[in-house]
Amino acid sequence: MTSFPGNEIQVRRASLAHLDTIVAFNAAMAKETEDKELRERDLRPGVEAVLTRNDLGFYLVAEHMGRQVGQLLITYEWSDWRNAFFWWIQSVYVAPDYRRMGVYKSLHIYTAVEARRQGNVCGLRLYVDKDNEIAQGVYKGLRMQETHYDMYEIEFELDPERDDAV
Repeated sequence: MTSFPGNEIQVRRASLAHLDTIVAFNAAMAKETEDKELRERDLRPGVEAVLTRNDLGFYLVAEHMGRQVGQLLITYEWSDWRNAFFWWIQSVYVAPDYRRMGVYKSLHIYTAVEARRQGNVCGLRLYVDKDNEIAQGVYKGLRMQETHYDMYEIEFELDPERDDAV
């Protein structure tokens, strides 16, 4: 666990004890950012897989006075060009009443320090909604730079029983 001077936010790696809150935060984030309802039957085992398998990544949680107030997920991308990993920052969520209070900054600094400490991480990456100027400003303020790449995807349906199948 790490806390930063002048900031009562403490950051630590998440454990199974954080499962319920991470699931709730992920559901809230999907609703807030994409107006998407995530299905508990997919979300809970997906979060639990990260918390129990080191190969998928790890969650960090930010706490204030014992209350979980923020989170992010780190996943790994191997760079053959650099012979090292990029850590992707994903599933960022800060409880609404704790926004603009340094919660994400604490999570980000912890992530950057830990990535450098690992010795095999060449950088941090994340994606952000093109219209989310507040988040873009936060990331730029933390020395992240916009790249010249846009993201494309094809999403495959894994569960034919889902009613949102394409």
